[in-house]
Amino acid sequence: MPNTQNQKPQLDSNNLKVIQDQISYEALMTKKYNEYASMCTDQNLKNLCNQASQTHKQSFDGLKNYLDSHQ
Repeated sequence: MPNTQNQKPQLDSNNLKVIQDQISYEALMTKKYNEYASMCTDQNLKNLCNQASQTHKQSFDGLKNYLDSHQ
């Protein structure tokens, strides 16, 4: 049965598991890079860690928004 305008497309269990795993990974990497940045004394390395943290946070947010739009 095709989706109507009021129904959101559903994810199958395999795809849902993959997305949930990736969200967990992105959350962990965000946390780790924040911790690494707090330990750095070299400003260039601190900036690099902060940028990596922001990149993983953006990926987390994008995946979370995608997942939320399908539930």
